[in-house]
Amino acid sequence: MSDDSHEQNGHENVPGRQRRRFEGISSRAYEHPADRSALVALRKLSGFDTVFKVLSGLLPERSLRLLFLSDSVRVSDAQFAHLNDMLRDACHILDLEKVPPMYVNQDPQPNAMCIGLDEPIIVVTTGLVELLDEEEMRAVIGHEVGHALSGHAVYRTILLFLTNLALRVAWIPLGNLAVMAIVTALREWFRKSELSADRAGLLVGQDLRASMRGLMKLAGGNHLHEMNVDAFLAQAEEYEAGGDLRDSVLKILNTLPRTHPFTTVRAAELKKWAESRDYQRMMDGHYPRRDADSDTSVSDSFRQSAASYASDVKNSKDPLMKLVSDIAGGAGDLGGRVRRGFGGFAGPSPKDQSPKDQSPKDQTPPQEQPPQEGTPGDEA
Repeated sequence: MSDDSHEQNGHENVPGRQRRRFEGISSRAYEHPADRSALVALRKLSGFDTVFKVLSGLLPERSLRLLFLSDSVRVSDAQFAHLNDMLRDACHILDLEKVPPMYVNQDPQPNAMCIGLDEPIIVVTTGLVELLDEEEMRAVIGHEVGHALSGHAVYRTILLFLTNLALRVAWIPLGNLAVMAIVTALREWFRKSELSADRAGLLVGQDLRASMRGLMKLAGGNHLHEMNVDAFLAQAEEYEAGGDLRDSVLKILNTLPRTHPFTTVRAAELKKWAESRDYQRMMDGHYPRRDADSDTSVSDSFRQSAASYASDVKNSKDPLMKLVSDIAGGAGDLGGRVRRGFGGFAGPSPKDQSPKDQSPKDQTPPQEQPPQEGTPGDEA
């Protein structure tokens, strides 16, 4: 579609340039398998989200809406019109009927979020608006619209509510362990939902390099002339494969408190998905439709999620994941593998020593050793 036709139509829900529209698309089309399985299960619980919408008075949602309305700038035809165009373009491309309200909030920290129970609202900070160019910003807005289409805003708020409720009873014996289990599982889902939304952003922008540039800027600021996409992706490769088992444990500890995957990891995951057959089929018009969401099997979704995790472990270059894969495959010498994985901090075991490493007294010829007396059971 030409720019002239876009101007003639005014601010309609049409892209400023020719982009594929995914009419009736289901969020299952772009959701990460682990994210999808959790969402399918929640959607099958009839009335689950409705109950919490009724109880939304217990949450600070109304307060947040009033706060953004009173102390931020609401995007519209009259304010941040270029962002308003991008928002409606994103909703048009992903076929989201109701355009969520969007606000620009004064904050130098680049950030964006999609929250709300009754209806999602999107908030972007001035730091993000000033950091990204038009195509990079389009991918971010598509990311947030993807959250809205998936229902992440509802389920995230619900789970945050449950987590806060659990924290209040953490004083109960063993309550803290239960809370940590909930929080850990919640954050793992958060991280996978971010990967899903990154894919939605790519479907909206349909420009992989713009998505990559946006992630690079989130990591290194507005210094693109100093950065390189291939080198940035090489960091993700080095992060995944480098080090020993000690580094693997540190990666896990660094990741646990986070709600978002590391930026280099997000870039590598998005590039891998963009090169997949699933993405190409979607661009050719073959994708799941939301009118079939009710027929989705929970067990099938969980199997796909399990298969995805198994594939990640099998194909991972991380030392710990390789060890887990070897154990699953029945590999022997587990103790030796663990010692070598941790850099041999305990020193080599006697059986790992070669003859030349042994001291002379350890190399006593068999015939010079004193004869041993029999012990019970030797005659068997």
